[in-house]
Amino acid sequence: MKDINSYINDLRRPKLLVHAARHGLAGYDRTTHLARYMPIDPVPEPGVALMKLFDLEREMNDTRLAKTGTYMPSRHIHILVAIMSESQLLRATSQPRLVFG
Repeated sequence: MKDINSYINDLRRPKLLVHAARHGLAGYDRTTHLARYMPIDPVPEPGVALMKLFDLEREMNDTRLAKTGTYMPSRHIHILVAIMSESQLLRATSQPRLVFG
């Protein structure tokens, strides 16, 4: 079974999707964006959110690759924005804190 960091490090998508998602990072709001994909109140911790987002993204990518005509690039980009942002938040909250004094 993979851990969250393995999922993050192994995620590879087309450059255009990644580039578009990076532009969306500045406007990311956890409460608003996560509510679109998971009706959980309160908003889950980054690790829990990421696992759900990875499942959604995998489904979206499978749809993209199947070329069925139901693929929605904007939704895929929004999910990638959420994954990138939640990953940054997870890294920031899991870093050891220095104590001075």
